[in-house]
Amino acid sequence: MDLKREAVEAYLRRLEGEDAELIGMKTLGETVATNEDVKGFGYGSPVLLEYRSGRRTKSAVLSTMRVQEGFGHDHFSDRAQVLLWQHSTFGSLPKHARSIDVGYFNPAGRLSSCGDASEFFILMEKIEGKEYFFDLERVKEEGATELDMKRAEILSTYLAEIHAKKKDSPALYRRKIRETVGHGECIMGILDDYPKDPDFLEPGELCDIEKKCVEWRWRLRKRTSRLCQAHGDFHPWNVMFRSGTDFSVLDRSRGEWGEAADDVTAMTTNYIFYSVQKSLRLEGGLKDVFELFFENYLDRTGDEELLSVIAPFFAFRMMVVASPTWYPLLAGDVRRTLFNFLENVLDSEEFDYKKVNSYLEKPRI
Repeated sequence: MDLKREAVEAYLRRLEGEDAELIGMKTLGETVATNEDVKGFGYGSPVLLEYRSGRRTKSAVLSTMRVQEGFGHDHFSDRAQVLLWQHSTFGSLPKHARSIDVGYFNPAGRLSSCGDASEFFILMEKIEGKEYFFDLERVKEEGATELDMKRAEILSTYLAEIHAKKKDSPALYRRKIRETVGHGECIMGILDDYPKDPDFLEPGELCDIEKKCVEWRWRLRKRTSRLCQAHGDFHPWNVMFRSGTDFSVLDRSRGEWGEAADDVTAMTTNYIFYSVQKSLRLEGGLKDVFELFFENYLDRTGDEELLSVIAPFFAFRMMVVASPTWYPLLAGDVRRTLFNFLENVLDSEEFDYKKVNSYLEKPRI
């Protein structure tokens, strides 16, 4: 984009005062400053600004981060995170260049400051409806109705439709797999939150599970053609149903693109979870909606490969629902059964969605 002189001067006046005047701009490395717009201002191409404010002549460097696949800088929010951190910490290190401000460009090229921000917020529209987990609580006790079956079908159809949009970015797919294992919100972060030597697990069991998940990362990282549009946190608390099959989704997480298995397991884990709380098995109406969800999704996508990549995603979601932090009132035998499932799935080359109860049994040593 072009860096407009008018936009830069307007920004400096908001930052420094109405008497601020831009003298000139030049890309670092050039010898002559100009009073004109800087053509082709790009990510990672710093521009030196010379300006007057309060009878003083000042210099400052304006830069953005270079867009580059990989290294955790793929998204706009990644780059914002780095720049916000730099602004908040540069001044605290002796002899370090000081950050004057941090801000953003809007689509029209206007520069806006957010340098005095202490916390960010989001304002969203209000969605009418009732969270889907209320349905699962009822199905656990009363069985599935025709509407429950239709809702499971419509949810799996929704995933099939959004997952049909693909993106060719091997580095981004590898990142998504890496983060499923290593991100603080995912497997390693959840395991770090578990108490030391929980009574429903054997000593060293969490370490062994983490090692298996790392092995799965290396098995999946080559499946880069699977990168698709994703929700990222498609569980029953983030789905709001109104009448019939009319629904909306909330709280999309961890980026636009991901692995389809993440969304599929985020929902279907909960069918198992609610059933295990009652009988330590998957049965009744929850078994019916679980199997319908998988059958409809696979019929619509033809993605049989899903069953051979799904293991670490099921492991992640089971770690969440078995967590003493997130679900403090669960009985120990429920937690143990959920861990049986995740360990058996991690030990399987391919997941069989019609044999869930075999995965719920204690793993053979």
